[in-house]
Order: sequence, then structure tokens, then C-alpha cells
Amino acid sequence: MGRAAGKRRLGSTVRPASAANGPVAAKGGEGGRARSAVPLTTSRPELLSDGRDREFRHLVHALFGFAAHHEQIRAGHGTVIGLAGIEYTVLISIAHLSLEGDVSVKAVADHLYLSGAFITAVTQRLVKLGMIHKRIDSGDRRRVALTVSNKGRAALERLAPIQRQVNDVEFGCLSRQEFALLTGIVDRLIDSGARAVALQKYLLADFAAR
Repeated sequence: MGRAAGKRRLGSTVRPASAANGPVAAKGGEGGRARSAVPLTTSRPELLSDGRDREFRHLVHALFGFAAHHEQIRAGHGTVIGLAGIEYTVLISIAHLSLEGDVSVKAVADHLYLSGAFITAVTQRLVKLGMIHKRIDSGDRRRVALTVSNKGRAALERLAPIQRQVNDVEFGCLSRQEFALLTGIVDRLIDSGARAVALQKYLLADFAAR
């Protein structure tokens, strides 16, 4: 859905909140019955429009939509080479990270914002499938270096022609400038999202203790 359509969807029946942190009430429905007030889900003025959070909700829900589409695409990429979506993602991450040197489980976990334990489980499956190799560091047996096998590289090469076409369409709406801007915005959102998760955990613990 385009931005213009999203704005049209906002409608004009919702009155601005009487205060920045107050609920939004609206009249409508059959017989002009008043709808229940809905509390604002953000209080930042930058995220509100005329005291309403409808555009903010549109953004959040649109991100869900994009994530759902991208997950389908990832799963499809994996299917082409006989892997689950996350297995494909770990495989291609190892391939790209290896261009900069040895790849550890931690490096992959940090790259994908996932736990080391989860990446360890996925890499074990990839080893069994013959897609990657694990090498124990002779100097530090606690360290494991991950490399893509010949079988894994052949799989990625087989996928690449399809992958390029799909990625070109998925991100084809972006100009070079928009692509650079979006990349920076997403990096910042990941950082602020991590802080939001930490805050939520603290607030939930405090809530549960009451």
C-alpha cells in the first residue's frame, strides 16, 4: 500500500487528543455511536500527527507486512537449495563474513542479532548437511572457525540468479540515495530497538513484582 493510500486510510473522523498523552476518541459506526477511546501508543511529538498516533500505527503494522513478505522470500531462497530459511541465512552470512577473515559463531550471532546458542544449533545442522565446515582453533580450542564447503558454495551459486531477480524487485522502489538513507535508519532502529527491549524487560519485571 502506498503512502498516499495509507494517509487516506487515516480518515477524518478521529478528533485530535486533548493532551499529548491522552486517549483518542472517535464518533462513527451505525447510528453515530461513539467508539471507545483508544490510548496513544507513543507520546513523542515527532511520531504524532495532530495529536494522533494513526500514522505511527500504520508504520509499525507496515513493518510487520514487510517482514512477513521478506520471511516468505527467505524461506523460498532456502527451498531452492534444500534448506530452511534460517539455515540459508546463516550459510550466506558465513560466506560473506569470511571475506573479512575467520568466522566464529559469535561473529554470525552478532551479525544476525541472534543468540550464540541458536547459531550453534543451526551451524550443527549445516555441518551435518555438508554445507559448512567447523575447524577448531589449535591455539584456543574454545574457538571454532566456520567455513562454507564446496557443496555450500555450489548451492549459493545455484541460488544466485533467482536471488538477484527477487531482490531487484523487492528493493526496486528505492533510489541509490533512498537505499543509503534506509540502511542508516534501519541500523539506528536496531540500536534503539535493543534499548526498547531492555526497557520493556525492566518494566515487565517491575510490573510482575507489584
